[in-house]
Amino acid sequence: MKKELSIWLALIPMLALIGSATASIFIWKAGMHIPLLIGVLAGAIVAIARGWSWHEVEKMMVNGVARALPAVFILLIIGIIVGTWIASGVIPTIIYYGLSIMKPSLFVPLVALVTGIVSITLGSSFISIATIGLAFMVIGEGLGFSPGLVAGAVISGAYFGDKLSPVSDTTNIAPVMADTDLFSHIKHMLWDTIPAFAIAILMYWVAGLFGATNSTVSTENIDIITHALQGAFTIHPLLLLMPLLTIYLMIKRAPAIPALIGVSLLGGLLAVIFQGISVTEIVKVMTNGFSVTTEIEAVDSLLNQGGLMSMLGTVALLIIATAFGGILEETGAFNVLTGKIMEKVRSTGMLISSTILSTFVVAFASGAQFLAIILPARTFTKKYKDMGIDTKNLSRSVEAAGTVGINLVPWSVPVVFAVGILGVSPGEFIPYSFFVFLVPLINIIFGFTGWTITKKKYDKGDIAA
Repeated sequence: MKKELSIWLALIPMLALIGSATASIFIWKAGMHIPLLIGVLAGAIVAIARGWSWHEVEKMMVNGVARALPAVFILLIIGIIVGTWIASGVIPTIIYYGLSIMKPSLFVPLVALVTGIVSITLGSSFISIATIGLAFMVIGEGLGFSPGLVAGAVISGAYFGDKLSPVSDTTNIAPVMADTDLFSHIKHMLWDTIPAFAIAILMYWVAGLFGATNSTVSTENIDIITHALQGAFTIHPLLLLMPLLTIYLMIKRAPAIPALIGVSLLGGLLAVIFQGISVTEIVKVMTNGFSVTTEIEAVDSLLNQGGLMSMLGTVALLIIATAFGGILEETGAFNVLTGKIMEKVRSTGMLISSTILSTFVVAFASGAQFLAIILPARTFTKKYKDMGIDTKNLSRSVEAAGTVGINLVPWSVPVVFAVGILGVSPGEFIPYSFFVFLVPLINIIFGFTGWTITKKKYDKGDIAA
């Protein structure tokens, strides 16, 4: 006979995850795959101890993963897009023109803006940070800016783009888990993302005016990178039409998978036309990513990216996280942990705030973006439907805290990654990550004022689902 979990039993899988994640991040340096597997094991043991059979636990995991399958296919296509967009020169062209407009007096806001544009195109905050972000750190050091300020601007731009890009993994996972569609989700996020980024850009402009200690330094570093890009690719303004086409498809709410497949194939065609790459090479790029050597390390790290195979680690992380989420959801473990909060929710403002708070709880506990999005989204979906609030408000809220706000957690995977790439401590760049603070705050304000909160009537079948 199945028995309801006590709060202490419900905590065991989360505590197992927290403990193993802490060890993995700070001691083992092995990422989040094994900690999540340990969480799955702990969740399964608790479920079996309370009366569920192994077959039922297995079904919980399968159900959890099944909900994420559309996102899995999209992630694989994203890898192909990154490869073909680099091979075609689309991404190098964006980097080239972005770096060409750099001026010391506008350096810091331009860091956020250009990183944001690159991140929207790539759909990956990690790649943006590791490529253009790393280049900006080198340039910023030469111009005499504080490393923490430059890193904060890089983080803000990277997660602005990651949050809005239709080829971002988290942007695709959030609507799937919240039972809404991708392009409705992205359009709804414009209401919190654009104002937050505009305010952040203004703050970076003010900070940049007082931040440089050596603004007369030569822009030699920029010239080295732009010349390397010119040497490796045909840079052409027509290639900028590709990201514009992607944005157009987003606005027109084209079906995500066919649209992204079309974009990836068009990227391959442009590689043949503009860069003279053979069809055989394009197929290899789609599979294993683009590879070239320019003898400029920052440029090589930018260009050697993409391919379907590059996404397998992310797909594995998503599958394990959704399996874990399936156990916590169907055993009621996460409901037990959030039950007290849910009981007190009577208004839209409380609902949005509770969603963001619960997302931060998972973010602080696990440090994993996927889990911070998946668990609250699945837990709160019924509550949003019961209250007649469109679930795109839910997907926007979990992205606000799970995709962006998690960068306030010093031991989270995104922050640990940024520290390793940028060489700046969390204490130095988190205070300057203005966008990261603003997005959750704006969502809470929207919740209590009702601004941009969309209502929707759901029938009983929709609510049960």
